[in-house]
Amino acid sequence: MTTSKYATIAEDVLRGVGGKDNVRSLAHCATRLRFVLVDPAKADKAAVEATSGVITVVEAGGQFQVVIGNTVGKVYEAALAQGVEAGSAASSGGLLARTIDLVTSIFTPFLWTLAAVGLLKAFLAVAVKISPGFGTSSTYAIWFAAADAVFQFLPILLAVTAAKRFKANQFTAMAVAGALIYSATVAVIPGKGGATLTLQAFDAAGGKLTFLGIPVVMVSYLSAVIPTVLAVYFQSHVERLAERVVPSVVRNFAVPLIAIAIVVPVTFLAIGPASTWIGDGIASGVDNLWGLAPWAAGGVLAGLWQVFVLFGVHWAFVPIMTQQLTASGHSVMVASLFAPVLAQAAATFAVVLRTRNRDLKVVAGPAAVSAFLAGITEPAIYGVTLRLKRPFVFACVGGAIGGAVAAAGGSAANGFVFPGAITVTATLGVGSFALQLIGCGIAMAVAFGLTLVLGFKDLPAAAPTSGAANAPAGDAAEDAVATLQIPVAGKVVPLEEVPDQVFASGAMGPGLAVVPSDGKVYAPVSGILESAMPHAFGIRTDSGVEVLVHIGLNTVELRGKGFTPAVTQGRRVNAGDLLTEVDLEKVMAAGYNPITVLIVTDPGRHTSVVPTATGVVEPRRAALELIG
Repeated sequence: MTTSKYATIAEDVLRGVGGKDNVRSLAHCATRLRFVLVDPAKADKAAVEATSGVITVVEAGGQFQVVIGNTVGKVYEAALAQGVEAGSAASSGGLLARTIDLVTSIFTPFLWTLAAVGLLKAFLAVAVKISPGFGTSSTYAIWFAAADAVFQFLPILLAVTAAKRFKANQFTAMAVAGALIYSATVAVIPGKGGATLTLQAFDAAGGKLTFLGIPVVMVSYLSAVIPTVLAVYFQSHVERLAERVVPSVVRNFAVPLIAIAIVVPVTFLAIGPASTWIGDGIASGVDNLWGLAPWAAGGVLAGLWQVFVLFGVHWAFVPIMTQQLTASGHSVMVASLFAPVLAQAAATFAVVLRTRNRDLKVVAGPAAVSAFLAGITEPAIYGVTLRLKRPFVFACVGGAIGGAVAAAGGSAANGFVFPGAITVTATLGVGSFALQLIGCGIAMAVAFGLTLVLGFKDLPAAAPTSGAANAPAGDAAEDAVATLQIPVAGKVVPLEEVPDQVFASGAMGPGLAVVPSDGKVYAPVSGILESAMPHAFGIRTDSGVEVLVHIGLNTVELRGKGFTPAVTQGRRVNAGDLLTEVDLEKVMAAGYNPITVLIVTDPGRHTSVVPTATGVVEPRRAALELIG
C-alpha cells in the first residue's frame, strides 16, 4: 500500500466522521484510530465502515474507534497531515473509559518497542535453552542489555508520554524520571567502610536516609510505572502554578527549576512509596488469585480476553501486567493470553478451509497469519469470526480451556509481548513450558475442530459483476435495479431537508428521505446485505449498485432498542422483503428523529439518480430512477 492510499483512507474516514472540524482530538493504539468528536451525531458509522482499508467501527467510552489493523500508524500520520489535531483521545465517559484512555495514551507510543524487546528476550531464552554456554558469553550480555534496557529504564519513556498527556514539560519530566532511576544506578552517598553507595544500596544497608530531616522510605524505581506517571501528573500541576506566579523574565528556567526541586523530593517522600505499595498490592492480589485457583483465573481471563479486545477494554490490564513484571520479573496474566489469541487464528484458518466465499477467504487468510504470528487479532475478529458468530464463540471456548491448562502449570511470561506463536518462548523460564504448549495446542484444536466440524452460516458469494458491467441498458440485470422502491410508508422529503449534514450534503450519495408513518421497513432493491445493523442496512445488487437504508438520526445510540431486525448480514433479500420493524413511539420518546433515508452510495454504471416519489407514499412504490 502506498502513501497516497493511506492518505485516501484518512480522507474518507475524516469525511465519514463529519470532517476534520468535527474532530476534537485523535490518538491511536496498536490497531485503532481513536477519535473524540465535537458532535458525535455528525459521524456516519456506516460510511466509515464502508471505507476501503477500514475493518470496522466501535463506539465506546465516548470515543469513535476506527479499526484499521497493522497500518494504523500510517493512516494516523496521513490524518495529521490533513490538519487533524493530534493528542489524547480523552473522553468524558465513566471511570473505566477514562482509565482505558489514560493507559492507551501513555503506553501506545512505545508499545511496539516494548513488544520488540520482549520478543528479543524470548529469542535469547530459546538460545540459552539450546546452548547453555551462550548465556555466559559477552554476545549474550550485549543482546540482553539491548532487550532489558527499555524495561529497566521504562520511567524515561513513561515520562515523555505522560508529560504529553498531562501537558507538562517533557524534558523536565525526563529529568524527574532520571532522578528516580539515578537512585538505583549511581553511587552518591558514603556508606559504612568508606564505600560510596547508591541511595537504594545505602538504604538497604541500614543507612538513615532523610530529606530535610524527614525520613525517606526508599523503593526501587527501575521499571517503575505508577510512581512515574503520578510524579509527572504532580509535575504538571506544579508547573501550572509556577507559571502563574513566576515573572516572565525568568520563567523559562525558573519553572523547570521549581518543578524539579519540588517534584523529585515529594516523589521520594510520598508519591513513590505510596504508589509502589499500591502497585505491589495489585500485583500481589493477582498473584494470590492465581495461587488459589490458577486454572480458574487463567481460564476466565483467557475465555473473556477476545471479548475485552472487541470492546477495546483490554488496555486496562496493561498496567497490571507491567506491574507484575516490575514486582516479580514475570507476568502470569500475559502467559494466559497465548491460548485465546492462537485459538482465534485457528478458527479463522478453519474458515479459510470451509467457506466457499472467495472474498471471505481473501480476508481470512492474512487475518489468520497476523493473529498466529504477531498476535494481532482484530482483523480476524472483525473481518471473519465475529461476522460468522459461531467461530468467535468456538475460539473463546478453546481459549478458555487452553488458558486454564497453561495457568495450571504455573506458566508466566518474563517480558511484555504480544501473544503469538513467535513470542510464546517468553514463557520458557517460569512454570511448565510443556503445559503452555499443550494449552495452546488444545486451544487451537478446539477452535479449529469446532469451526470445521460444526461449521457456521456461510456468507453467500457475490454474483459476478463483470458481465453486468458490459451489459446493454436493456439487460435484465440493469432493469432489476433501474428503479428503487420506497422502503417505508410516510411522507417524502428532499434529501437536502434532512437535518443531518452528512445526508443533506449528498456526501454519501443521492437519494431521498421519508418521514415514516409506519414502523415496517422494506428492502428497496434485491441484493446481498453487505451490512445489517438494527438501524441501517446496506444492500449490494448483482450489478454492483450499492444502496443504504438508514432509519433515524443518531439512532445508533439506541443500541438496537426499539428495532426488531428481520434479516442478518450476508443474506440475500428481494425488493419488498421486510428488513426490520421499528417502534416509532419508543424512538421518538427517546428523543430521536425517525426520518428514514434512502441513498444510492454507489450507482455502478449508472450516471445519475433521479427521485421520482413525492408526497405521501406507500412501501414498494417507485422511489428513485437510475439513469444511464
